[in-house]
Amino acid sequence: MPSLPKPRFARVTRGRSVSAPSVVEPEASQVEAIEALDIRWVNIEQPRHSHRAWLEERFDFHALDYEDVFSRNQRPKIDEYDDYLFIVLYFPRFDKHVGRLNAAELDLFVGPDFLVTLPNQPLQPVEYLFERCRANDELREQWFSKGTGYLLYKIVDACVDASFPMLAKMGNKLERIEDEIFEGRSKEVVRDISNVKQEIINFRKVVRPQRAVFGDLERTKQRYLAEDLDLYFDDINDASERVWQILETYKETVEALEATNESVLSHQLNDVLRVLTVLSVVFLPLTLIASIFGMNVDFPGFDQAVPFWIIIVAMVALAAGMIVFFRRRRWL
Repeated sequence: MPSLPKPRFARVTRGRSVSAPSVVEPEASQVEAIEALDIRWVNIEQPRHSHRAWLEERFDFHALDYEDVFSRNQRPKIDEYDDYLFIVLYFPRFDKHVGRLNAAELDLFVGPDFLVTLPNQPLQPVEYLFERCRANDELREQWFSKGTGYLLYKIVDACVDASFPMLAKMGNKLERIEDEIFEGRSKEVVRDISNVKQEIINFRKVVRPQRAVFGDLERTKQRYLAEDLDLYFDDINDASERVWQILETYKETVEALEATNESVLSHQLNDVLRVLTVLSVVFLPLTLIASIFGMNVDFPGFDQAVPFWIIIVAMVALAAGMIVFFRRRRWL
């Protein structure tokens, strides 16, 4: 790929954030930047098309990269250029408005002396790290002194680690569902099982394609990372694999819980059918006797009360005997 000119941007006071110029629309997110030790971190949350003009004035990024930033159907990837890397990553994010797990896109431009982060939705790890760098001079000097590769590591590592609390909540849901199944609330947990299963599917859809990207990121890390920091990106890869293994375990667990719940519901249905069958068998001979003696024909004792009560007692005794027999055989 042809060499691109180095990024151009105005100098700002070291360690202080700057607001975006007037090209940014009033309703758009604010452009923030931190500079220290000749390294600049620019953060643009929920970028709009108006931010493209702001970026084009200060950086020489490829036009296709801008299209990827504003595209809604992008996949995780790393594009290598002579002077910078363009990285697209996705991380799970729980949307409280719709009550479901969605994917938040994070686009990054990484160069030898700059880092640009463009999350399409608010990402708490990115916001937290940016605020820490802006508020803490000592921490800012420490992180920026290790280069843009280290800043990239801190951001990606924080976003990956943010998955573990979500996985812990998911695990608690699975434990609660298991308890409810064996407490006799199988019918009520059918919807809960479906919701957790959908969360696991959505989580896997975010994590699975990104595993290859983390492998590529580990391969390209040496461009902007000091040699003594090589192991840092191995840690990201390990964390991503742990997330995937936990999701695999949860997938097997929720499938087992679903099968167990269906088995419990089946046993409950079998119990009902068994009781109904026993009652039918008990009343069958009683119905036969009542039908015989209910015919409109004369029989001995037809016009007397004593045979009537004898028949009633016999029917009750027969029913009681059959019930005792079924209970001894544990059919009832």
